[in-house]
Parts: sequence; C-alpha cells; structure tokens
Amino acid sequence: MKMRLKFIISFLSMAIIFGCVGAPLCMTFKDALGREVQLKGEPHRIVALAPSITEILYFLGLGDRVVGVTQFSYYPQEAKLKPKVGSYIDLNAEKIISLAPDLVIGTADGNQPGVVDLLEQADITVFIVNPRDIHQTVETIAIVGHLCGVPGRANALSAQLSQRIDRILDKTRSRRKPMVFLQINLKPIMTINKDTFLNDLIQLAGGRNMTEDERITYPRISLEEVIRKKPEVIIISSMERGRRFEKARQDWFKWTSIPAVKHGRVYLIDSDLIDRPSPRIVEGLEAMARYIHPEVKWE
Repeated sequence: MKMRLKFIISFLSMAIIFGCVGAPLCMTFKDALGREVQLKGEPHRIVALAPSITEILYFLGLGDRVVGVTQFSYYPQEAKLKPKVGSYIDLNAEKIISLAPDLVIGTADGNQPGVVDLLEQADITVFIVNPRDIHQTVETIAIVGHLCGVPGRANALSAQLSQRIDRILDKTRSRRKPMVFLQINLKPIMTINKDTFLNDLIQLAGGRNMTEDERITYPRISLEEVIRKKPEVIIISSMERGRRFEKARQDWFKWTSIPAVKHGRVYLIDSDLIDRPSPRIVEGLEAMARYIHPEVKWE
C-alpha cells in the first residue's frame, strides 16, 4: 500500500505543465479512461457527479468550491444544500452547464458517456475517475487533490488513510481467516462474489468471502445455502440503524446450526461506509476488521 501511494504521488508530480493561450499556466492530467485532460489554472467551481466524489472533495477541504452534486450526496451535511444535477446514472447536462463549472469530476462506473460528451461539446472540462478497490480509492483521493491544486494536503491525508489500512493488515495478516457471509439485500437474500469492492474489504479485514466463487457478481442465495456453508461471521449491509434491518439481524438467530449465530456474531454495518469509494471506506474497513477479528486489541 505504501509503495502504491508513493507511485501515484510520484506520477502526479510529473503532470505536464505549459503555457496556455489566455491563461498563465496549464496542467495536463491523464484520467481513468486514458484521456488527457487540460486544466487552465486551479479549478474553483467544481461539479461532482457521484456522492463518493462529493465526499472526497469535502474531505480535502474543498467544499466551498463545490457548486453542484448528485442526488444522495448527503455527506457531509453541508453537501445537502448544494444544487442537484440529477442522479449519478441520470444526469441533467443542462443543469450542469448552467452552473458554469471549471471542472466536472465524474466516474466511469455509473456516469453515462453521452453526458460527458455533451459537457465537453459545451467546452466544460471533465475528468473521470474509476477506483475499483480500497487502494485505488486512496489513490483517487490523491489524484483529485492534485487536480484541484492542493497536492500537499492530498498527499498528507491519503498517507493517513494508508497508515490506517496498513495497521489493519499488520494485525490480521498472520491470523486465521474466518468465513464471512455479507448480506447486501434482505428479500431476496443477495451477496457478492470476488469481483467486487466488498470482497476486497472482507479480504483486507482478515476474512474469507463465503461466496467469492459465485459466477454472478451479485448473486441471490438461499437460506439453505447459508446454513449449509456455515459462515463464522454474518454482516448485513444496512441503510438504516433500526426497524427492518435489525429485524433481519434478529431473524438469523433462529438458525443456531450456523456458527456465526451460535457465537452471536451477526452484525449490521452502515452501507455508506462500505459501498462508496470515498474516504469513509477506511472507516468501513476498520468496522469489518473489528467484527471479523474481535480477539484483536484494536485500540
């Protein structure tokens, strides 16, 4: 992790710098799609095309530069007050253009390419990110910071996140990896295979994903299959802290032949902490590690 972060910071420090017509300084960065994106000076009006990008910008102390966000961008609280530009899979290009951004940051996983094309035709600079795991999420935070002219702050904050990840790896590396069942939907019961962000979290937290070898990325799974495979930890990804998710957690305790149930290791985890490639993903990793390895002294 330390070497990866050093590499990305080194790479960013070599961004091409040259003079531009009508601007004192230009920098060119290559985005996740391999496009060369030219910035004419430091951006001060930024539109974020996914909630995770909004969180990254606020984490970097750039909330005052954010002029537009997508639906469900409710963290931190101040983001709720920003103008909305649609959902990240159904963007309103006209609204984005009306906000006169000097930088739009989008994601390859969800944003429609056609909208990006429309924005570029309107002479709006668009930079695309595409973090696929927790390491790439930390790298993306560094990238966004360099794009926005705060490289020192971005490097420092990314390094802090990396240290927290390394601490978990150090504490779990030599331990036995319990089998984990992660439930991401209540009815039908759904989970994840190895080709997901969530599988990466389970592995980094020192666990083994019960359904890593499923062919479908987000497979449905029967109660009988969970009982048969006998997971040692059950974690339910929850969008709320009570009501139906707590009831779903309690419902598992009917099935005492499951080791996770027998030993009281059925947990809820905030879905925002594990679903979004944002700085809070490290908090989600820490929570998972505590659930998977309660025997470790984490403080």
